[in-house]
Amino acid sequence: MVAEFDIQGPTRVCAVTGKALAPGDRYYAVLSDRDGTFVRTDYAADAWPGPPEGAVAYWAGRVPAADTPKTPRVNEAILFDCFDHLAGTTDPSRVNFRYVVTLLLMRRRKLKFEDHRRLADGTEMMVLKDSRTGGRVEAADPRLTEDQIAAVEGEVFQLLGWEA
Repeated sequence: MVAEFDIQGPTRVCAVTGKALAPGDRYYAVLSDRDGTFVRTDYAADAWPGPPEGAVAYWAGRVPAADTPKTPRVNEAILFDCFDHLAGTTDPSRVNFRYVVTLLLMRRRKLKFEDHRRLADGTEMMVLKDSRTGGRVEAADPRLTEDQIAAVEGEVFQLLGWEA
């Protein structure tokens, strides 16, 4: 079973002014980890106070028009921020989240599979080469089914405001 995140996608409302963000408006978004829950906060560009301390990730964008094609636009830097932030987590839902982020980075050739090992507790680990540093990193493999991977991927995309 996949534990689900309480997913809050883009609000399209500025957290500072309360103003609705309209198609074409520039905005900033922040992903924060509050008490074990990922929270996304949106800001109008003219009200952006800068990233808050402890932000997992932040990025700028433009609110798409309603008729914009719904193709995923994956931001690798945000994926790496999530990957790094969740290193060492043992919470099953966060392990699943990090695993799917790992798969997305592998698809984009930013992480390359090098080896596989089993920890003493039976946890399966993937050993990967990080394109940023050339070093090795590890990610737990929770042995999700294809349906579970698709469900978690949808949650990742919704949280980050990307269309799936």
